[in-house]
This record gives sequence, structure tokens and C-alpha cells, in this order.
Amino acid sequence: MIPIDKKILDYVRKVSVREDGPLAELHAATRLRPRATMMTDPEQTQFLTLLLQAIGAKRVCEIGVFTGYSTLAMAQALPLDGLVVACDVDADAPAVGRPFWKQAGVEKKISLRIGPAVDTMRALLGEFGRGSFDFIYVDADKNNYDAYYELGLELLRPRGLIGFDNVIWGGWVADDSQNDPDTRALRALNKKIHGDARVSASLLTIGDGLNLVMKRA
Repeated sequence: MIPIDKKILDYVRKVSVREDGPLAELHAATRLRPRATMMTDPEQTQFLTLLLQAIGAKRVCEIGVFTGYSTLAMAQALPLDGLVVACDVDADAPAVGRPFWKQAGVEKKISLRIGPAVDTMRALLGEFGRGSFDFIYVDADKNNYDAYYELGLELLRPRGLIGFDNVIWGGWVADDSQNDPDTRALRALNKKIHGDARVSASLLTIGDGLNLVMKRA
């Protein structure tokens, strides 16, 4: 595999990433904040939006919003009647993104739900029903990834997709000396997905690792 250093990454972003207007402005605003690395990288965000367009997604659930950069990009990729249900426990960080959502004209496509995402996902099952979502993106507390996986499979339609971010975890998942709770949770999820007959999956080395899962019919 080709090692990705800053020179290569800068080249990829220069010739691949399409980021302008409110999305570029929100990216810049996010980079000024503490914990800015929590934002999904632009090349990974663009990959997600490509997936949404490829599967004709209309309804998305995002677990972990931060400032709403990926939220905005996904909302832009959806049709006019599309919906991103954006779930987070923190109301402050998403407030950074709200003016940019409005500026981009997609604010009405985004439903921000503040509270524990497990509770929100259970509520979505009652609100929309099983098999009602096309895509789920998970970039939140790692100890709940398994719960998000199981609830996500209930929410997803057949052939719908779930993307789990940070599943390589800076390489710690491959380091047996690392046994903190988050690393163990990510290892367990990757192993579970690999052996789960309910899904097809591919663990990609984009960003900090993206485990892309398709629910079988």
C-alpha cells in the first residue's frame, strides 16, 4: 500500500475534493475550534456523499455531528425531499454549523436531535419504522458502536449502508498492547462485522478507517 504523507494528501485534496461556498467556510470555521480533528476529513466526507448519490439515498441518520460539516455535505447530496437526522449529545458544537446550513439552503433537510443517540435511534424506529433509512454514518462514542450497529440494521432498508468511522483508531486496534475500552470496542465491532452473515462489508483505510457495511436483503 502507498503510505499517505502530507504531500500526497495535499495532492489528493487539490485534485479531488470539491468544497466551496458554505461547506468550505464551515470547514475553515471548524479548524479554528478545539478538537478540530473530530471533523470528518473532506476527502472522506466527499466519499460519503458519493455513496449517497450512488444509492439514491433520501433519508440519512448521522450519529455524531460535531460542528455539522459532514451533516451539511450529506444534506447537499440529498434530493429536495431528503432528510438528515443528525444526532448528538452536545448542542454547542452543532450551533457552529447552523448558520452555514441555512446559508447553503439545506437547513430544512436537517433535523438535529440532541440526546443519547441510542435513545434517538429507538425513537426513530417508532417515528419512521423499520427499514426506513438509506444510510447511517457513525462517528461518535466508541463504546456504543455495537448498539449503533444493531439499531442501525433495524433502521436500514435492505441494501442500505452504514459507515463506521475511526475503526483503525490510529493503528491501536492492531496493537495488542492497547486494551483501553474504546480500542476493545472497535476491535470487537470489526470482528463482529467480519463474521456477520446479515451484511456485506469492507474495512477501508480512508481517514482513520471506515468500515462500510451493507445490509443484505
